Amino acid sequence: MRNNIVSLGADELKYEIREIVAVAKEFQQLGIDITWENIGDPVQKGEKIPAWIKDLIISVMQEDLTYAYSPTKGLDATREFLAQRANRNGGVKITKEDIIFFNGLGDAISKIYGRLRKEYRVIGPSPAYSTHSSAEASHAGAEYVSYNLQPENSWYPDVDDLRMKVKYNPSISGILLINPDNPTGAVYPKAILEDIVAIAKEYDLFVVCDEIYMNLTYNGTTAVPLADVIDGVCGISMKGISKELPWPGARCGWIEVYNADKDPVFAKYVKSILDDKMLEVCSTTLPQRVIPSIMGHERYPAHIAQRNAAYEKRSRLAHDLLKDVPGILVNRTNGAFYLTVMFRKNVLTPVQKLDVPNAKAREKVERIVKNVALDKRFVYYLLAATGICVVPLTGFNCDLEGFRVTLLESDDRKFEWVFRTLKEKITEYLKS
Repeated sequence: MRNNIVSLGADELKYEIREIVAVAKEFQQLGIDITWENIGDPVQKGEKIPAWIKDLIISVMQEDLTYAYSPTKGLDATREFLAQRANRNGGVKITKEDIIFFNGLGDAISKIYGRLRKEYRVIGPSPAYSTHSSAEASHAGAEYVSYNLQPENSWYPDVDDLRMKVKYNPSISGILLINPDNPTGAVYPKAILEDIVAIAKEYDLFVVCDEIYMNLTYNGTTAVPLADVIDGVCGISMKGISKELPWPGARCGWIEVYNADKDPVFAKYVKSILDDKMLEVCSTTLPQRVIPSIMGHERYPAHIAQRNAAYEKRSRLAHDLLKDVPGILVNRTNGAFYLTVMFRKNVLTPVQKLDVPNAKAREKVERIVKNVALDKRFVYYLLAATGICVVPLTGFNCDLEGFRVTLLESDDRKFEWVFRTLKEKITEYLKS
């Protein structure tokens, strides 16, 4: 090319959650039966959408306007419904004008980081959900800036680490939280959220909180909304229906903006996000249209409670099976539907392996594990030996070694097989 047309941030666009799929499909072609535990799609894992939700969607599809553009910010009635719903809490109050719809939170994430000046950063958690970390690093053309989550403390944020990094890095202008967290399944206590908001207030930062799993909590925990603790600090909450209904294929999410009137720079930044959205015209209309009728339905609370009960049962079984395995650290999942297994320091080596009965798969795995991260080496051997597809923890922008597995398998017997097999293969691998 006449010029180097590649963005400075191109190398930061990494998504291990789907990249592992390409490897798994190669093993599948060699005769390995794959159990997909890499991606958070409840529907693909067999979760059934209730008939009453389908009926509501079908009835709305009869309306001609569901096939039309929506307003750029989203449908007025839906935004009004969501604002009233948000205002039930005791925190900051919003109106429909503080809500903007996007084609899924991936779209929102792209615009939130994409409209920042490239020299200013949003510090986020490590381990980090790849869409956030990649988008933030790509906008800056530099490595992701992160604070640590603490595996020894239920994967809660290390507030002291965050404070020091904010203090000594003046380019940091925002703080990202994911609560409940992906990939760890942690649900943060209110006191930690208040501490993080206090840091933002002290250093005049804004806070972004991805709350896509806000209502998917269990084991006696409840997620505290950012709106309850944001006080007068500028903030953005990210929400959607992909995990909660669940309807991931709808590509429908929104942001709630807090305290934009408190700071003219933040207000102009939010306006730039909306202006960027105007270039797309709007987000998908149908899923917006049905949100009030579904979330406002008398059956909806029981629907969420039933789902949470299933995840609670699975989280306890998975934790009970893995918690005493030597060489790993496992915290019980209390929100979202993932479990993160961390290998303890120095237990992984570059010579460990699993027995792989399939000769072609054995030959392939021995070839591809050369010069990869040690946890990815385990993930590849697990895939070749058992067909279980998980995501290496180093793929979540961190230096810790381990893997993330979902709690989505809806067949009880198969779910137990997955975690009993993980227990067996971790033990076998570490002893090899």
